[in-house]
Amino acid sequence: MEEKKDAAVKAVVTGAMGAMGQMFIRNIVSSSNAALYGATERHDHPMIGKDVGLGIFGRAVDVSLENDLRNCVVAANVVIDFTAPEATLSNVKVCADKKIPMVCGTTGMTKSQVDEFKKYAAQIPCVFAPNFSVGVTLLLELAERAAMTLGDDFDPEIVETHHRRKVDSPSGTALALARAVAPGGELSEADVEFGRKGRCGPRENGKIGIHAVRGGDIIGRHEMHFFGDGEQITLTHQASSREAFVRGALRAAAWLQGKQPGIYGMKDVLLG
Repeated sequence: MEEKKDAAVKAVVTGAMGAMGQMFIRNIVSSSNAALYGATERHDHPMIGKDVGLGIFGRAVDVSLENDLRNCVVAANVVIDFTAPEATLSNVKVCADKKIPMVCGTTGMTKSQVDEFKKYAAQIPCVFAPNFSVGVTLLLELAERAAMTLGDDFDPEIVETHHRRKVDSPSGTALALARAVAPGGELSEADVEFGRKGRCGPRENGKIGIHAVRGGDIIGRHEMHFFGDGEQITLTHQASSREAFVRGALRAAAWLQGKQPGIYGMKDVLLG
């Protein structure tokens, strides 16, 4: 292991050979404030048992790629998980059992999966967010304030655009925007119109429209529209690199150290 004795973040990265996992590892290895203490992948990945650095940098970093998170967390102080719902549920149970903090950016979970995740995540310090970008955190705050100010005279519509490989729709950030503009922050299926097709009739008052666009290699674009009579307000965030998510997540990992068990959001990280 490339030792950094004074590193505030001693991280295990799950899904280490995926696009986000590799980006996390590159940033951690190059950081003076973070150190890589472990890396995991699915059980049948061809790199299992080999030094994870060989598949990313072409050189060893003295961290073996494991298929069991329990083998990695002995000396670490945070697990960073941006994987898939089933893997995340398995990983959060290990974190709860080992009492190790977690930073989780997995999206696409069903309500029952979120409920199960939160049952275990609440036992440890955990930052759980659909988007770790500082800009998106501000976008959510601005959207909430705009909705409160504009009231029922403006119709909220959300358009999210992502690359063709994204597997969940709508994005977790789009759903977070919908919660931000929903009265009281409570969102139900009845409040949302997911796209429109055919003769669906006039737009219903009080509905929140969400529309998903997929194509190319777009990292992520979210538009929060408020349509009124005679005027329109649009708040937009566009990510040009996943680096924004990585920087935010590593900031969250450092912030978590010494925190009490509980589920926190990026707003807590930035303002807490």
